Amino acid sequence: MSTRAQVRFATREEGVSFNEHPEKIHAQFYVHHDGYPEGVGLQIACSISEQSPTTSFYGEIEHVQTRHGDLEYIYYIWSDYDKETWISIFQGFGNGDDFECIFVGLPNKLITTYGSQLDESYYKLNTNDDG
Repeated sequence: MSTRAQVRFATREEGVSFNEHPEKIHAQFYVHHDGYPEGVGLQIACSISEQSPTTSFYGEIEHVQTRHGDLEYIYYIWSDYDKETWISIFQGFGNGDDFECIFVGLPNKLITTYGSQLDESYYKLNTNDDG
């Protein structure tokens, strides 16, 4: 079964809480599978914290107003010039209206929280004989 998610990009602004859906996002993409925090969440965190130079996202770039009725997770990547990037994760099922915030923090906190639940080869550079 697929775990679907949307990853949305928002600007860090005064008065906008990381544990609430922002009114505006700048871009988003849809992830059809592995949308749970131990999957896409770790990929995002490792990519932002530069711990995994080979991390890539397998999602479809969408218009910012596209909504899906089968989402299980929504991620927000909060960034702005001269500010640290934060990540919020919301969980539920549907289009996101009733989703609950289950994580807010810096990428390293997400790695610490969810990274121990995975085989380290999932989020570290593969150095075996096969490449």
